[in-house]
Amino acid sequence: MSVYSKAVATLVGAVGTLGYGGIFVLMFLESSFLPFPSEVVMIPAGYLAYQGKMNLYLVIVFGILGSLAGSWFNYLLAERMGRRVILRFLKEHHLLRVEKFFEDHGPISTFNGRLIPVVRQYISFPAGLAKMNGWKFTIYTGLGAGIWVTVLSLLGYFLGRNEDLLHRYLREISIVSVLVVAVFTAGYMFFKKHKR
Repeated sequence: MSVYSKAVATLVGAVGTLGYGGIFVLMFLESSFLPFPSEVVMIPAGYLAYQGKMNLYLVIVFGILGSLAGSWFNYLLAERMGRRVILRFLKEHHLLRVEKFFEDHGPISTFNGRLIPVVRQYISFPAGLAKMNGWKFTIYTGLGAGIWVTVLSLLGYFLGRNEDLLHRYLREISIVSVLVVAVFTAGYMFFKKHKR
């Protein structure tokens, strides 16, 4: 058994032991200031759903709820504590990057940011600092997280047994995600300009 296979087996076992509550907690952490790849949670959970050990719909729901909770944690931390406190948890160049992203794209960046690696974990900070409307924040974050969580869960469900295919499609899905972000942002900006 390869090192990768052993790692996958360990992750599948961990997610299976922790259950839906574990998915929620791990995705909460993934979306907060202690990030790690969501792939290591949702893909094994999708594979467990394929095996009939978990329900695919509940896997997706708990993944989205965990992502939302972690995002709200970051939002409230930034809103209540301010920029100085955020810099204790985050390097300044990372914060500047997501602030610039938020500045360029506005509230829609909370949707876009959920589909972009690295930005995904930190996009809630500038939203909190800017005191973005809570309902808008929840909707945009939920939509972005929903797409990503669903894609990863389905990858685990359909491809979890095949390492090569999984690696190949994970790279491709990341590229497609960036393209979706670009198209969605362009459409949003066109609609906003047309409305004005």
